[in-house]
Amino acid sequence: MSFREYLHEKAEESRHNESVAYLMFLAGVMFFVGGMLETISLAKGILLGDPEWFFFIPYYAQAHPGAILGLAMIISGLSLMVFGIASGISYSRDRSWYMQELRKANSIEEAMMQGKTVKNAVKKKKVKA
Repeated sequence: MSFREYLHEKAEESRHNESVAYLMFLAGVMFFVGGMLETISLAKGILLGDPEWFFFIPYYAQAHPGAILGLAMIISGLSLMVFGIASGISYSRDRSWYMQELRKANSIEEAMMQGKTVKNAVKKKKVKA
């Protein structure tokens, strides 16, 4: 396996990992929205009162299974969103580095091929003369 092929494979792998990271972000958004809907519907239906909020994380004075589920979904959604974006950016930077190195390898290979064709042309001229 040549260095060019290796870089090409790593760029493809990084592209795949970047897609998976952004899908992880989307799953986090779904969990977050689901947790918010669970919390709001629970507050309106069962507890008959508005939840107390700490920024965007609800908390209650009494423990209720639905409240715990909503809180768990919100926290897991937030963590998936943060880690999804962070890993997506990391993989994107890796892929750009691989592509830059692949361009360098291609330009070096093209320069070497042009040098060989010039040497071959000079040899052909010497043979004819």
